Amino acid sequence: METRDFSTTILTDQTPEEAYQAINNVRGWWSEEIEGGTEKLNDIFLYHYKDVHMSKMKLIEVIPDKKIVWLVTESKLNWLQNDMEEWTNTKMIFEIIAKGDKTVLCFTHEGLIPEKECYEKCEQGWNMVIKDWLFNFITTGAIKIYLHHIKMKEN
Repeated sequence: METRDFSTTILTDQTPEEAYQAINNVRGWWSEEIEGGTEKLNDIFLYHYKDVHMSKMKLIEVIPDKKIVWLVTESKLNWLQNDMEEWTNTKMIFEIIAKGDKTVLCFTHEGLIPEKECYEKCEQGWNMVIKDWLFNFITTGAIKIYLHHIKMKEN
């Protein structure tokens, strides 16, 4: 069954573990303005950009190195005319798939469909955030330093 939800895919040379750790380090690739936990099941975090956009996310599915799902529990996109809470009850799904020596990351914003007022601008935004910011964060090696720090904490 074909979905109409916004979806995009990136391919990297990094491992599924590196991709997973990068996604969980939301401050590293999306915004330093993130408040709250972004790594464990039931963590709740707040993203905001000035007075333009606010979203509160809850991690509702976390499968290490395979899948992360955020549920938007509250949202306010002040630039919309009709429903500023359009993102509320939508989901951001990150699926991580090992493919040979590469890793495929499939991102879907479930509930963000063409009929939504924000679709066109949100599509442009997500393409930049996922295909540029997150891709670069995963591939630049910055995540290797982050992984090293996590392993040091565990020891």
